[in-house]
Amino acid sequence: MSPDDFEPVRIGIVSISDRASSGVYEDLGLPALQDWLGRALRNPITFEARLIPDEADRISTTLIELVDAGCSLVLTTGGTGPALRDVTPEATLAVAHKVMPGFGEQMRQIGLSFVPTAILSRQVAVIRDQTLIINLPGQPKAIAETLQGLPASDARAGVPGIFAAVPYCIDLIGGPYLVTDDGVCRAFRPKSAQRPNPTA
Repeated sequence: MSPDDFEPVRIGIVSISDRASSGVYEDLGLPALQDWLGRALRNPITFEARLIPDEADRISTTLIELVDAGCSLVLTTGGTGPALRDVTPEATLAVAHKVMPGFGEQMRQIGLSFVPTAILSRQVAVIRDQTLIINLPGQPKAIAETLQGLPASDARAGVPGIFAAVPYCIDLIGGPYLVTDDGVCRAFRPKSAQRPNPTA
């Protein structure tokens, strides 16, 4: 089946960086998000991309605009550490109607598989209206690892990525039925929530 056989989805992607937004260096967050989502989802995607500085009011305003524009999912990258200019979690919580702490817990668990400083990461996930908003790490490699998870190996047990839970969460808040490419990320839904024909 082609992407046109599945429900379309609008996704907001937001890269938050003072230096990238001012042109000091090239932003890598937006291309990384668009690449991974384009491979992971079989739905046709319309991306709403934003590159903005680390300013709390600007971040909150951008998130609200993307929700109001009909994005079912908004992913941010950058600004989640303990530095003085890192305000993405605060700006995200400021627009929340519900907080989804399990996402942040799992993101830190994935990061701890690589570095002990993952405990310094403050990513959060929230729901506003019918939109799921998730803060992701700033590095492209970490973005993919966080979304996709880590396979089991001789050295370690596998760690599930957070995106496996995203489609069912979006189901529960009234969004489109997201279909993943199992070769990239296998979405989990209870049997009662699975559609035998996702295009129906």
